[in-house]
Amino acid sequence: MKNPVHPGEILREDVLADLGLGVGETASRLGISRVALSRVLHGHARISPNLAVRLEAAGVGTARAWLAMQAAYDLATERASGAPTVRRLSDVA
Repeated sequence: MKNPVHPGEILREDVLADLGLGVGETASRLGISRVALSRVLHGHARISPNLAVRLEAAGVGTARAWLAMQAAYDLATERASGAPTVRRLSDVA
């Protein structure tokens, strides 16, 4: 299975580019700082529940969809980092 892309990349490439909006204008419309949005768009920060709700209120998908994309990305990243050493809980002696 192909690893999912960071949802910030989807927001940058598929949403903002299609709407012709820059980072500053988008941040202003969402009520967040330009720096905070830029970090998300470049994959340096996660899409938080707060940002997901703001995107939904701005008419860009649903908060649930943005959070699902973030969770899929996070899970793929974690799995790619290697399996942690754990013992099954059902093997308690």
